[in-house]
Amino acid sequence: MFEGFTPETVDFLWGIRLNNERGWFLEHKDQYDRALYGPMKALSQQVFAAFQDVPNMDYKLSRIYRDARLHPPAPYKESLWLSMRPADLPWSEQPTLYFEIRPEAYSYGFVLWRPKTAALTKFRAMLADHPAEFPALVKRLEAETGLTFRGESFKRRLRCPDPQVEPYYSLRGMLLDTDRAPDDLLFSPALADTVIETLRKLYPLYEYCLKFTV
Repeated sequence: MFEGFTPETVDFLWGIRLNNERGWFLEHKDQYDRALYGPMKALSQQVFAAFQDVPNMDYKLSRIYRDARLHPPAPYKESLWLSMRPADLPWSEQPTLYFEIRPEAYSYGFVLWRPKTAALTKFRAMLADHPAEFPALVKRLEAETGLTFRGESFKRRLRCPDPQVEPYYSLRGMLLDTDRAPDDLLFSPALADTVIETLRKLYPLYEYCLKFTV
């Protein structure tokens, strides 16, 4: 059962950012297991259990070890995250519900980072065919969660066929999430319920994006 993170969690994350090398980590591995990975694993178990009835969903809890072939100067990550996304597909191309903790903040919500060109073409066709649907969905979820939708657009904006979808037509990625400095919620068991409630509310956006990414 998740009991909350602690100030020691944040201390460890700052420590690994400032001392990203094997000797420091080995000296502090007990702190990693106790203050960071243990609570993160407990949180992931509660969150994943709440979505077990979703078909074809992959559940992932990260570890702190980087792939040495890709990140030779920095053997350890400076954050841990959990994610839920379609199974057997690259996370960056698919809608993802997530939680992440970093030294300076923690985040949770929805992200679609870099879908393929074909998926974005299909997304724009959906916007053109049903221009009221996606803006209404975003507006409703912002109201229900208190979060703000944001996205990354192509540098050269595309010609949009309908003014009501213009803010979304040139997107190459999108997020609807929160980014919070360490606070009382982070150190409370209530964090698990808050994350679950928010991700459940965001699930309709996940479902919408599955229509053009999978």
